[in-house]
Amino acid sequence: MTKRGVTATTITSARAASATDKKPIASSFQILLPFLLTGQVIARRLLYSIRVSMSGGEVFHEKQRLELCAIHALNNVLQERVFTKETADDICKRLAPQCMMNPHRSVLGTGNYDVNVIMAALQSRELAAVWWDKRRSVQNLCLNKIQGFILNVPSRVSLGIVSLPLRRRHWLAVREVNGQYYNLDSKLKGPGCIGGETELRSFLTEQLSPDVAEMLLVVQKEVEDDGTWLKPKDPEN
Repeated sequence: MTKRGVTATTITSARAASATDKKPIASSFQILLPFLLTGQVIARRLLYSIRVSMSGGEVFHEKQRLELCAIHALNNVLQERVFTKETADDICKRLAPQCMMNPHRSVLGTGNYDVNVIMAALQSRELAAVWWDKRRSVQNLCLNKIQGFILNVPSRVSLGIVSLPLRRRHWLAVREVNGQYYNLDSKLKGPGCIGGETELRSFLTEQLSPDVAEMLLVVQKEVEDDGTWLKPKDPEN
C-alpha cells in the first residue's frame, strides 16, 4: 500500500509540476500577443504609406488598399497621413446621420467614398475643394495659388494581379514637392515625377480628356473666396 501511495503521490506531483511549467508559457504568449498584433498593424501601415526619396527630396506616397482611394488621395495631396477609414466613416455619418444605408460610401464597408467626403475632410483642415470647369483651359490655372489637385478618372479594375476588362471611377492626387510635380496615384508603385509647370498642364489636359474625368483644386479658404486660383482675364480681351 505504501508503494502504491508513493506512486500516486509522485504522479500527482508530476502532473502539478507539469501544469505549473506550462503557465509561464501561456502567460508569456498572452503578454506578447498585443505587441505582435501591434507590430503587424505598424508593418501594414508602413507598407501602404511610405516616404520615397526622390531627386528633389522626400515624397509621401500612400498605396491602394480596398476601395480607399479617396483617403489615399487626401493624404497624398496633404503629404502626410491625416485621414483614415475611421475618420472617413465618421464624416459619412455626419453627412447622413439618419440614413441606414449611407449614400456617401460603399454598402460593403470597403470605402468608395464620394466627393462630399473629400470636401468635408478638406474643410476640417481649413482647406477648400474647387471644382474645375473643363470648358476652361488648364493654361488659366494660377498654379502658385493651388496646393494640389485631386482627380476623379476612369481606372481599370484589378483582382489581385489580374486586370479585368472593367473601368471604375478612381481618385488620385497630384501636387508639387520641392519644385517638381508628382502623380501620387495610389495604384502606382511609387510617386511618378511629372516635371515642371509645362509638363503638369499637359498631364492634366490628358487626364481630363475622358468625358467622365473631373478635377478638384485644393486651395486655402481665402483663395477659394477671392478666386485667385484662376488667372485674371487679359484686359485687352
